[in-house]
Amino acid sequence: MKLLKYILPFMLLFCFEGNAQLQKFTVSGYVKDLYMYYKPENPVPGIDADHLSSNLIHNRLNFRWYASDEFTFALEARNLLFCGQLVREFPLYKEFVDTDPGYFDMSKTVVSGESWFLHSMIDRAWVDFTKGKWQITAGRQRVNWGINLVWNPNDIFNTFDYFDFDYEERPGSDALKIQYYTGVTSSAELVYKLQRNDLEDKTESTFAGRYRFSKFTYDFQFIAGWMTKDFVLGGGWMGDIKGGGFRGEVSWFIPKEKNSGSEEALVATVSGDYTFKNSLYAHAAVLYNSLGVTGKAGAREFFDQNISAKRLSLARCNLFGQLSYPFTPLFSGSFSGMLNPSDGSSFLGPSFTCSLGNNLELMATGQLFFGDEGTEYGELGKAVYGRLKWAF
Repeated sequence: MKLLKYILPFMLLFCFEGNAQLQKFTVSGYVKDLYMYYKPENPVPGIDADHLSSNLIHNRLNFRWYASDEFTFALEARNLLFCGQLVREFPLYKEFVDTDPGYFDMSKTVVSGESWFLHSMIDRAWVDFTKGKWQITAGRQRVNWGINLVWNPNDIFNTFDYFDFDYEERPGSDALKIQYYTGVTSSAELVYKLQRNDLEDKTESTFAGRYRFSKFTYDFQFIAGWMTKDFVLGGGWMGDIKGGGFRGEVSWFIPKEKNSGSEEALVATVSGDYTFKNSLYAHAAVLYNSLGVTGKAGAREFFDQNISAKRLSLARCNLFGQLSYPFTPLFSGSFSGMLNPSDGSSFLGPSFTCSLGNNLELMATGQLFFGDEGTEYGELGKAVYGRLKWAF
């Protein structure tokens, strides 16, 4: 927040320096209003209600300053106003939201009341230097090593949760990235990330390298390095079979020390997607996690803040499917689902989007979880959302 306080006025100043300066400085973002109606699977202790509701007003500001042909600066911030029954009934909800996974704490609850609070966070703040075949980026950034669209075992720096659909930008990392382009479609990359561990009061790091190249009309990548407690080796591919996308990722996690509490794990996912001539889009994926269980997986968190590339699922295997179709140029629908075949629990996610005008969009979606008690998805309940979004 202090960084935003001092930098933001100077960045805004460039907006009014004249046309020449405007060409070097851009501002974009959006404003969203998200309403949620949530019905828990089981009664919530201490709450005399069979459902919970909340409203979230979300503003995002993205600043870019193209200082020269070599240097680019970026600053992106989220401002979220939470209000409603969910905030009032769960006083610890503010602490759940006010968490910063990076090394620098750039997250703060600015002001709060009994049933509302305003939270701000800088989730991107980086400087990029590009010259010739070299590119160096330092600061809070997204290191996107994932290939698949749902689960990403190769995304070891900033894993995202598929169910957190309202965070399109996805989490970032406080990291240094050095990239060298060895060819038109190939590159070598090194990334070093720092993060805090508040529970153990120490600093942790992740370091890895990636090499990407194209061969046989496919794109391949190999990664190697270490995470907090594990060495990691992995790779992935992306190509097509008869016009349909074909992707895959695999990562092997090997404990650095025998008594560290970490276990060896192999995590892999394969997916395929295809768009038919009538514009119907189909997508299917399967996830394998050697650490997952084959019986009742136990309830997962609704939004798992501890998700990692090593723990993308509680089950040994998970299946995903999706169908999407544009009914008109302005109205489209999507239906997605997940299945834990071991314990029979499942997730269904219907979604409909309507364009109301230039940069104005209305969306209605649901997150419906089914299953017995003690299963992966069985105790999460059901939620329905309505969202209005204006981008600028």
